[in-house]
Amino acid sequence: DNGASQWITGEAARHDGHAWRKRAAALLTGSGTVLADNPRLDVRGHVIARQPLRIVLDSKLATPADARLFDAAAPTLFVTAGPDAQRSQGLQARGAEVINCPGPDGRVDLAALLGELARRELNEVHVEAGARLNAALLQAGWVDELLVYQAPLLIGPGRGMAALPALDSLNELQRFAYHRVDRVGDDLRAR
Repeated sequence: DNGASQWITGEAARHDGHAWRKRAAALLTGSGTVLADNPRLDVRGHVIARQPLRIVLDSKLATPADARLFDAAAPTLFVTAGPDAQRSQGLQARGAEVINCPGPDGRVDLAALLGELARRELNEVHVEAGARLNAALLQAGWVDELLVYQAPLLIGPGRGMAALPALDSLNELQRFAYHRVDRVGDDLRAR
């Protein structure tokens, strides 16, 4: 529950996760994940023709210019909810593109963002995000598939995959179907 998470799944599962990143046109995360984990958010351990576009939802452009995601040779798009010329320039100086998609609540307008990604013909977006962004995408019905890795460990309550509100009735639940469950090293991958 304190956020310590390196590494829960094994090396084979992490390598497999990069294979799923490889097939995506874009990788999406939120600034909370960038600030907490400082990820590179690129494909490693696989031969690739191009790195996927990295997309960071960062309403207030809080990502520091020395974040590790600037270390890899991959294009990066920051999506903000309000223009901040000074912070935008700092990110642009590191090679990032910054666009503004403000929503009425001071957060990024996810519908506008998805429209922009469709306009750019990004047909597969792989999300590796925290519980709030995951919940927002699930609640809006914009998740086509879940890819869930499970390690054979018991670590207590931990942090949730999606910060969904409590249901009043089972009629409100979202249903998904298992396509496959595979063993990946010592771990399981369900999709």
